[in-house]
Amino acid sequence: MRKIYLDNAATTQVREEVIVKMQEALGSCYGNPSSVHSFGRTAKTTIEKARKTIAKYLNAHPSEIIFTSGGTEADNMVLRCSVRDLGIKTIITSKIEHHAVLHTAEELAKEYGIALQFVKLDIYGTPDLKHLEELLQEDSGKKLVSLMHVNNEIGNLVDVNAIGKLCLQYKALFHSDTVQSIGHFSWDVQETPIDFLTAAAHKFHGPKGIGFAYIKRNIGLKSLIHGGAQERGFRAGTEPIHNIVGLEEAFKAAYDNLDEEKAYVTELKRYFIEKISAAIPGISFNGQSGDLEKSTYTLVSACLPFDPEKTTMLLFHLDMKGIACSRGSACQSGSDVGSHVLSEILSGEALKQPSLRFSFSKYNTKEELDYVVGVLGEYSKG
Repeated sequence: MRKIYLDNAATTQVREEVIVKMQEALGSCYGNPSSVHSFGRTAKTTIEKARKTIAKYLNAHPSEIIFTSGGTEADNMVLRCSVRDLGIKTIITSKIEHHAVLHTAEELAKEYGIALQFVKLDIYGTPDLKHLEELLQEDSGKKLVSLMHVNNEIGNLVDVNAIGKLCLQYKALFHSDTVQSIGHFSWDVQETPIDFLTAAAHKFHGPKGIGFAYIKRNIGLKSLIHGGAQERGFRAGTEPIHNIVGLEEAFKAAYDNLDEEKAYVTELKRYFIEKISAAIPGISFNGQSGDLEKSTYTLVSACLPFDPEKTTMLLFHLDMKGIACSRGSACQSGSDVGSHVLSEILSGEALKQPSLRFSFSKYNTKEELDYVVGVLGEYSKG
């Protein structure tokens, strides 16, 4: 059976060169980085080389890169430690953030009694920056703004430069969950006023279980996980060298090939929108995902004009045809609860219709997209 993977926003295929580097590290770089002998020093040097590589591409200082188990831990680290260590009294976010941010902020409101405020969204799910400024002006208490650069379900691009400037103007801290952004868009933390960003390697053809937080120097955060002095005291625990090497290699490959791969994947998205729109009259695209200028080039969220009865079997049907995509985010796939993102921006009638997220990578082809459009077109008529 033909197998077509269009769920790259959930996770990506690991690059072959990344696998090779990780295998080499597993075989030869097995010393504990905290040990003082040559095996430990070699491991430590390998980690610091990876840290410098990532910092170089972000225009950051190596000490500002802290390795974590992924984006969720990095988001928890930034939000939780900011409240605990920096005297944050208010977190301003949106109702369509990833649950790694939303649920963490909700728990912090319960534990510390901080205020949790939500910036208004337009009909497409884009934050209203005028409302954000109003929230920043409300009182003199210390605030943290947490707004993602690329929404993981509908692909909206948020103007992080404008948000960063507002935060700077009103002396608020700015965190962005860039899990869907890093590896797909260029970043310069010296040009964009930002205090924290978070990333996960498996979103840009690296291994799962490794990511990082960018934490601006001398900001005052303390350790989230205790038990050792690893990661400059921010995160205790013996470092997974093979995963860090894999992260470094995937990061390098993503940015060294960014222009070429971005152009290729952008063309795939344009082609898919054109073909599926012609095959299924009445289809609509959620958020800004149908706009090549206002959304990431890596995904499309489509609302299909099918009878509600067809909804429950649609993903099963696609899977039987060898097609992998998702309803909303992968984090929701095992739950009966609908997408919190789509619930914020779609009408009740639209929510009854199936919405699918198709996300693309360098490994996809137009021929694959033709097949997917054909299968969906047949299903719509059945």
